[in-house]
Amino acid sequence: MTHRIAIASDHAAFDMKASLAAWLRGEGHEVTDLGPADIASVDYPDYGYKLAEAVSAGGADFGVALCGSGIGISIAVNRHPDARCALVNEALSARLAREHNDANVIAMGARLIGTEVAKDCVAAFLATPFAGGRHQTRVAKLSAPRFEREPA
Repeated sequence: MTHRIAIASDHAAFDMKASLAAWLRGEGHEVTDLGPADIASVDYPDYGYKLAEAVSAGGADFGVALCGSGIGISIAVNRHPDARCALVNEALSARLAREHNDANVIAMGARLIGTEVAKDCVAAFLATPFAGGRHQTRVAKLSAPRFEREPA
């Protein structure tokens, strides 16, 4: 199955972004590279917000967010109420992010994992459907948080 995938990074993950984009295109996916265009220093929130908007607006089925650690850009993506971004470092977490959490964006750290591990993560993420069922109610709460002391 092919997907429309938006990909974005900061300068620290520029090379990984380029490698993953080329690999995804080679796998038959439609890839939109949201930047940056080179290794000049940029601010990861700008690219995380852009990626979240692209996925949330329906311009892409899934997103791939990359920065040095993956942490900063994942936080930026998750500021959008319709984005569910999971920071992963191996394929099992990527699979569970889709299966249990219906994640629509995967984040990884270029300074923490190599490109081959990143490919494994993306492949697992894209191949895994959301399980629904008991997870559906929990996922719905992610887009409409209620801040209470006791769970509802």
